[in-house]
Amino acid sequence: MTREEVYVRLNKIFQSVFDDESIIVNASTCAEDIEDWDSFEHINLVVAVEHEFGIKFNIKEAKNFKNVGEMVEVIMSRGEQ
Repeated sequence: MTREEVYVRLNKIFQSVFDDESIIVNASTCAEDIEDWDSFEHINLVVAVEHEFGIKFNIKEAKNFKNVGEMVEVIMSRGEQ
């Protein structure tokens, strides 16, 4: 899986979770960039990403992602399982 493939899949997840097809994420995208990205939606997002990529984030990871790039690094490091 390439980094570009991860971003394509993440874009679909973000668009679905936030019900906004105009969302396009990149490495620096963070909660401040998406109006509805609050703590509740963060949980929904993490669960959707885990499901899509067949991985589990630990609590510290899930809680401390500063931006999408950090999430991508973890996804890339684990690969699909």
